[in-house]
Amino acid sequence: MPELPRLRALEERHAALEARIAEEDNRPRPDPDQLNRMKREKLRLKEEMERLKAPRLH
Repeated sequence: MPELPRLRALEERHAALEARIAEEDNRPRPDPDQLNRMKREKLRLKEEMERLKAPRLH
C-alpha cells in the first residue's frame, strides 16, 4: 500500500491540529476566525484520509 506513509503523515497532522483546536478553544478569549480555519483544515485532512482508505475500484 504505497499510500501508507502519506496516510500516517495526514493522521499526525490531523491529531496535531485537533490539539491546537482544543488549546485555542480553552483560551479565555478564543479567536473564532482561527478556530474556523483550523476546523476547516482538520475536515480537509479527514476527507483526504478517508479517500486514501477507500478501496480502489479498477
